[in-house]
Amino acid sequence: MSSDRIKIVWIYPDLLSTYGDQGNTIVLERRAALRGIPTETVNMRSDEPVPQDGDIYLLGGGEDRPQILAAQRLRNDGGLQYAAQRGAVIFAVCAGFQILGHEFGGEEGQPVPGLGILDIHSGRGQTRAVGEVVGDVSAELNVPRITGFENHQGATSIGPGAKPLAKVISGIGNGDGSGFEGAYAGRVLGTYMHGPALVRNPGLADLILTWAVGRQLPPIDDSWAGRLREERLNAVLT
Repeated sequence: MSSDRIKIVWIYPDLLSTYGDQGNTIVLERRAALRGIPTETVNMRSDEPVPQDGDIYLLGGGEDRPQILAAQRLRNDGGLQYAAQRGAVIFAVCAGFQILGHEFGGEEGQPVPGLGILDIHSGRGQTRAVGEVVGDVSAELNVPRITGFENHQGATSIGPGAKPLAKVISGIGNGDGSGFEGAYAGRVLGTYMHGPALVRNPGLADLILTWAVGRQLPPIDDSWAGRLREERLNAVLT
């Protein structure tokens, strides 16, 4: 049994939880448990303060109004910004990904301030990205090809303080014409992939767990996750 313990904070499930993104929480719990690592998960609603002692913070997708409200409350709270400064792991999807940046597009496309945790700027794109997305991950992350489902009209550009998560092979990705999908800096990572993303990409889930515990993790039986992953990749690329 490991002496590690991971505290997972699922932020605002009442506002940011579309397309089954809470599955990201479940897969982290499961993959940690298979390695003997205990977890504690806190489902933090939007009327509650952000815990400052989490190891992993997760944000999901949401519609325009819930996204704007979530950004406002997180800015006022300040807990997630503090967590990022002290080196906690943050994984955000779609609307959550945009919230981590400097700004995003509101209901009418107006700029809405984000948290400034990740050096990205988001606005409204010309077309909506709907469907499967596949990408080759930045080599320094040592994660296999990623697969997910995208449904957004965002156009997200990456500033010099962040790096692209992946180069798109199939699909739209960030929607800014760069051909990239997602972004990361340090232990903060965002993506447009639903699916849920960590269920469909166990390598990405293990990267997040590795960041949280600060060491390499032993292998586990990955046969079922591998089958799902190959099924989705084959459906897109063959």
